[in-house]
Amino acid sequence: MANADIAFSPGSLDELIAAAGRWPGGGAFGPGIINPDGALYPSARDLPSLGRGIGHALLGWCWPTNPWTASYRRERGVPREMTAGWLSGSCQLLRREVFEAVGGFDESYFMFMEDVDLGRRVGLAGHQLVYVPGAVVEHLGGHSTKRSSRRMVIAHHRSMIRYLCRQYDSPAYLPLRAALTVGLGARLLLALAFARDSAGARATRSADLLASARRPH
Repeated sequence: MANADIAFSPGSLDELIAAAGRWPGGGAFGPGIINPDGALYPSARDLPSLGRGIGHALLGWCWPTNPWTASYRRERGVPREMTAGWLSGSCQLLRREVFEAVGGFDESYFMFMEDVDLGRRVGLAGHQLVYVPGAVVEHLGGHSTKRSSRRMVIAHHRSMIRYLCRQYDSPAYLPLRAALTVGLGARLLLALAFARDSAGARATRSADLLASARRPH
């Protein structure tokens, strides 16, 4: 499966199929994904644990190089073929029988975390998720643009709350679920304020440029 804005490099699909042969226990295979600016996107990550998830959620937006985010995104070291906790949903090769057995994507997620949830269920079913950087695709739309609007910021946080609360769903974890909801709710408010300030700054720059262009020289 692949998003409509994925461009396959020559031989990339063949390499994914070859990896499926090398990893008979693999259920899903993800390529190396290049952003429009040429940067390698961290598309094979660990499943978010409580500690790593909290550190990434609270600090990832304002301190991208913090150790929790770096660990979660697996940005250290040279990319190599390896197993992962989940793979980016923008492009994956999945064994059909595995995808159908785990029920496919959970449609209760409106964007964001649906690939994390799928990866978790594939792993729980006993299958490996394999990152195959030898297969390269370009995500022409990139991964950052869909997070920029207010609607997407809200959707992202709702999905994070849903995912984490489902992992800790027993009555004993009620205080933890409440704390997660409050903490991520506060993070959402900060993210919306930051997005609003950024949008305002962009609007001011655009207005200044327009005014400058209109001035006689």
